[in-house]
Amino acid sequence: MADLIATPAVTGLPLAIGRVTLTAFDPGPVTAIAPYPGRDLSAVLRFPAPGEVIEEGARRLIWAGREMAFLTGGPAPDLTGLAAVTDQSDGWVWVTLAGRDATAVLARLCPLDLRASAFPLGTSAKSVLQHLSVLLVRTAEDAFQIAAYRSMAGTLVHDLSAAMQAVAARAAL
Repeated sequence: MADLIATPAVTGLPLAIGRVTLTAFDPGPVTAIAPYPGRDLSAVLRFPAPGEVIEEGARRLIWAGREMAFLTGGPAPDLTGLAAVTDQSDGWVWVTLAGRDATAVLARLCPLDLRASAFPLGTSAKSVLQHLSVLLVRTAEDAFQIAAYRSMAGTLVHDLSAAMQAVAARAAL
């Protein structure tokens, strides 16, 4: 049998440009949970409201779209008959964008208002970043985790790097 070598989807990280850093982030197992119509998960799992992130120790349940959440950091509970449960661990790439100008970098690429007053700590949103479909999570006043399809990892890093350079150049004026 062939010995396969796992290669990272994201290369060229970490990056530090201006007052922002971009690093790869490993969320651990990622499981998509989609409740079946009319099913109540509350006896097993608290499902997040739109935009909500629920943290329970190392596990996070991140709202990821209509009737969809991503569970990260641990295995999914038994939801047989209640929800569709799908392993997404290899389908997504996650990065952390952090620093004083992180919001300014994202403002160049994303149509959402990501200022702390509009997108507070513990908030998630599905949006676009340049032309990529992404999941955004605010993890600190000046930090975001960004998930994109694994096949778009190079484009994600390229687009964020270009915006980081532009914000740093403007700050240097």
